[in-house]
Amino acid sequence: MKAVTAASSVLVEAWAEFRVYRARVLMSIIGVAVAIMALTAIAALSAVAQQGVVEQMERGQGRPAMLGISAPYSDNGQQLASDAEFGAALRAELGRYDVRYWSRQGYATPAIRGLSPEANLSAQLVDPSYGVMFRTRILHGSWFSDRDTRRLVPAVVVNEGLWNALGSPDLRTHPVVHLVAPSSVDAVVIGVSSGGDAQSAQLWMLYDAYQALVPAGDTSQQQGSTQWVAWVPTPQSEALSARIGSDLSRTIGQGAHVEVHRQDYEAFNGPDPLLFLKIIGGAAAGLILVLGALGLLNISMVTVRARIREIGIRRSFGATAGRVFAGVMMESVVATAAAGVVGVMVAILALENPLVAGFLHRAGLQDVPAFPLSAAGFGMLVAVGVGALAGLLPALVAVRVRPIDAIRY
Repeated sequence: MKAVTAASSVLVEAWAEFRVYRARVLMSIIGVAVAIMALTAIAALSAVAQQGVVEQMERGQGRPAMLGISAPYSDNGQQLASDAEFGAALRAELGRYDVRYWSRQGYATPAIRGLSPEANLSAQLVDPSYGVMFRTRILHGSWFSDRDTRRLVPAVVVNEGLWNALGSPDLRTHPVVHLVAPSSVDAVVIGVSSGGDAQSAQLWMLYDAYQALVPAGDTSQQQGSTQWVAWVPTPQSEALSARIGSDLSRTIGQGAHVEVHRQDYEAFNGPDPLLFLKIIGGAAAGLILVLGALGLLNISMVTVRARIREIGIRRSFGATAGRVFAGVMMESVVATAAAGVVGVMVAILALENPLVAGFLHRAGLQDVPAFPLSAAGFGMLVAVGVGALAGLLPALVAVRVRPIDAIRY
């Protein structure tokens, strides 16, 4: 109880001194408030930048944990199971483990009537879940849904290059592209994606819809073998990889070995891809913090020099060295804590508003991270720490003041 009373009295005394010298202290904590605001904002912007890098990697490699599954081949290069047989076995296996997000990946060479050969048209064959698994960003229209698998007219999603080559039609008019290969058929454009090379033409089509257009026995339209990908929970990815591979190998038989491996960015053991951003953000925040602390230290030293007479009188009336030390230090802590609250609130109000969120969405960020509580807590912790460090030297100076010298000052 005595310790609580002593601590409370020190805080009350520090607040009283803060009010007495508020003009001088206010000038000192403005710099600290700006530093804490910048520090907190940098931490939040660093989280946004890291999210942008993560989303970019997930568009290329898939979300964690993304499993890549390949059909087994014999030693002489013969496929041990057809795509249909392997697909049926794999879907049954994924359903057994309640894996809801999976997709096939295939590449084809269709042809569109009226499109220049210089457009370098390419096509990727996927399933509806691919858009979620690889964070496909849709600029206009929509990505494939399960309803599109039942269309009588095939649906396609095009990139900006192909959309511009088609004359940038309004998707509300249900524009079509005229395929001449693998079959002569019209396909309706349902969406425009930002993926692919904007200088070349690319389209995405549902795997089964494209295969239905390929004449029987024609193998010239698809490039390479079909790859399967599945999105599974990261903690269970290692166990699921082993079980799915083992179960499929037994189901196919004939000495088959089905390889299942992770292909997302978290599976690689190289350097942290976000390390550079973390270093830059930390260095900038540290520099701002040092500048703010030096400004506060300078003002604190001037304040203590101006109060030497007051401190000497208090010492002559029985104030202990510990009480003087704590009182002077807590003045800086209280001041920087108040500055920290102001700085953190300003940073939150500046970053958590619809204008900033809208700008980030237009810049391509799909999931704008909320203002991290860790950044706000870190800002307040740093504010208190800076106050304690900036008040340490003035407090030591105040303790060394002798009452007789201070009274003569």
